[in-house]
Formats: sequence, C-alpha cells, structure tokens
Amino acid sequence: MLTHMAFVVQAHIEDHTLSATTETAKEAFGKAVEWQVVHKLTCVTVSDGIRSFSITDFASAMAFLEIANTVCATSDRRPKVQE
Repeated sequence: MLTHMAFVVQAHIEDHTLSATTETAKEAFGKAVEWQVVHKLTCVTVSDGIRSFSITDFASAMAFLEIANTVCATSDRRPKVQE
C-alpha cells in the first residue's frame, strides 16, 4: 500500500508560526516562495516529514531528484549491450 506524502510549509510572522500542508512538492515550493516574497514572512521552511529545508535547499533537493529520475529513465531506454 502506498502512503500519501504531504509537505508542510512553515513561516514566522512576529511571534506567530503559520503552517500549511500541501500534497505536492511543487505546491509546497510555490507556497513557500509566495510567503517569503509576497508576504515578507521570515524563516520559511518546507518539510517532507523527515527533514526541514530552507527554500533554497528544497529547490536544490528537488532539482537533484528530478535529474536522478531523468538519468534513471534514460538509462532504462538504452539498448542492452551483451558482451
């Protein structure tokens, strides 16, 4: 059975913590950027339930994951060479 992964975005405004849960990494990244850039919130983080990332670190982690998935998908399509 597959479990549903949620992402939690948190930020601080004055002495309050705001939190939002999203279903996808893309939604979490969008919400985090919106909160930091548009609403000027501080200490914006994205958590995948295991680790908590700054916006920059989360973007890097997602880019590396996308690259790894692309490389794996590409290598699966190459013809098998027998020696």
